[in-house]
Amino acid sequence: MSARRGTTPSQTVGPFHRIMVPWEGGAELVPPDDPHAIRIEGRILDGAGQPVDDSVVEVWQANVHGRYAHAEDTREVPLVEGFDGFGRAIADGHGRFTIVTVKPGCVPGPGDTVQAPHICLLVFARGLLKQLVTRVYFADEAAANEQDPMLLSIKESGRRDTLLAVRREGGGGPPVYEFDIHLQGSRETVFFDL
Repeated sequence: MSARRGTTPSQTVGPFHRIMVPWEGGAELVPPDDPHAIRIEGRILDGAGQPVDDSVVEVWQANVHGRYAHAEDTREVPLVEGFDGFGRAIADGHGRFTIVTVKPGCVPGPGDTVQAPHICLLVFARGLLKQLVTRVYFADEAAANEQDPMLLSIKESGRRDTLLAVRREGGGGPPVYEFDIHLQGSRETVFFDL
């Protein structure tokens, strides 16, 4: 009996987040009626621009004053009671996710630098053997962004734009920032090594 050679069928690498990581609702780090609340809305897209419907984003960020709710952050900057800076959202069937949070304050960077307001974001998705790490910066923080050491480390200025959430005008409720994550392709989001 001879074995027939050909293309091996593609196989999906788990985990399967929609099934195995239940998470009710969106990532609400603060209630939508918090006076500092913002909403980040985005999609996770593959290299062909198609939605990745079985994916998770996790966020970690400082509070509005620029302090992390972490034992190692001992700076004389106010903590915000009840704000731990962590959230998780599972993408829906169209690859969309929503995070309700606050715009963080500036935090110290390497040396004597200051980092622009940003949110650290991890992406977990079917087919990824390791999570992807990126950041969400805010396009309306241009002056701070021009001094941010991480943004300045990205040599191609056009690639920096993949890290900018853009404020969308109109609608009620908290301000909305749009931030799509492209896993591959010509518009691939900048990802960082841990």
